Amino acid sequence: MSGEEARGFPAFPAQSGRSTRGKSWWGRAWVQALEDTSLDSNQLKKGRRTANSGQVGTITISPGRLAATVYAPDDVYEAVIQIDRLDDAEWGRFLDQVAARAGHIAALLDGEMPHDLVDAAADAGVSLLPGIGDLDPTCTCDGWELPCQHAAGLSYQAAWLLDEDPFVLLLLRGRSRETLLEDLQHRSSAATTAEPEPEGVPAAIAAEMAGELPEVPTLPSKIAIEDLVVSGTQPLVELEPATLPLLVLDAARRARAQLNALLSGAPDPWLLDEWQDSVRLATDYPILRDRIDAAWGRPAALALGVEAWSYGGAPGLDVLEHTWTPDPGDLARARTELQAAADDDPQITVDHNRLTTTGAIHSQTRLDRAGRWHPYRLIDTIWHPAGPPDRDPTVALAGPDGW
Repeated sequence: MSGEEARGFPAFPAQSGRSTRGKSWWGRAWVQALEDTSLDSNQLKKGRRTANSGQVGTITISPGRLAATVYAPDDVYEAVIQIDRLDDAEWGRFLDQVAARAGHIAALLDGEMPHDLVDAAADAGVSLLPGIGDLDPTCTCDGWELPCQHAAGLSYQAAWLLDEDPFVLLLLRGRSRETLLEDLQHRSSAATTAEPEPEGVPAAIAAEMAGELPEVPTLPSKIAIEDLVVSGTQPLVELEPATLPLLVLDAARRARAQLNALLSGAPDPWLLDEWQDSVRLATDYPILRDRIDAAWGRPAALALGVEAWSYGGAPGLDVLEHTWTPDPGDLARARTELQAAADDDPQITVDHNRLTTTGAIHSQTRLDRAGRWHPYRLIDTIWHPAGPPDRDPTVALAGPDGW
């Protein structure tokens, strides 16, 4: 199977406040490869603005290549990002890893890229995610930077596409979704046909023994509250009528996420203590917030927690409440970048994972354990989460124009 195919994706409209760093871990890995290769952070900053400006046209993705027309204010340019395709031997080893666990294909079909699948493929000598130098950007503009702002804008938008569908990455590496599934089906059929009879066991008994193993369950589709049927159970008298369906919905979503983690080999996504889970519930289901507030009796802390979770999820709540000690080199680089980006000469102090800037603007950014910086603003005497996190501390503190 050649897998030769191209897919077109409609242009993203202009938007503000959307992070260009990717939501998924594999989308962030794509962005990291782009940024690690770049020698000009200013072009990357312009590229983020280009991605959010609505100037990038329809994106065409084919094996080894993504391309788009960029309608800049001064001219129209053709931007292209190239990446090496996997050869037949590499695809064979990758398919071996996918076929090794039924949960891998289930996760891919559900829009997830399991960590252990990528790690196992790497152990087999197959690099799915790009590393430093693996992305080759070009553009028809006269800029010498690699990437220029137009190619960077295209690459940042590619991370958005990867967030929604990991098969985009597999197409870039040389196989379409349909071809990949067809290849897996052929391998499964061939394995079934060629499977030898166990030594000393008659064929009929071997078949019966094989039939005793249950099928690996498939991941159910995501549900909405209108899909629920809650019957035969009466809520406690102290619960409002709308509360029980929300709790059932939340339990269903948690169960689905845990099943996905089990099938894909990913870490359990719900390692939260009681307070963290209360903050999550108050954020996801605002109608429950008053009840949660009354149960804890910490309205100010809950309000701050909801802010932090809304912007950064569990890592955002963690940096709100805890400090930790990162690599000194990461802090030194972030401090240098903040000083270089400032219009004045700010004083920057370091406290564990927190960098506090004093100058024309009093601000703070906090590094989480996944390598993202969370912006904070001082209101009265309390630091408040101020926006979504970013791997670039200057972008995190820049405000909506820089996100």
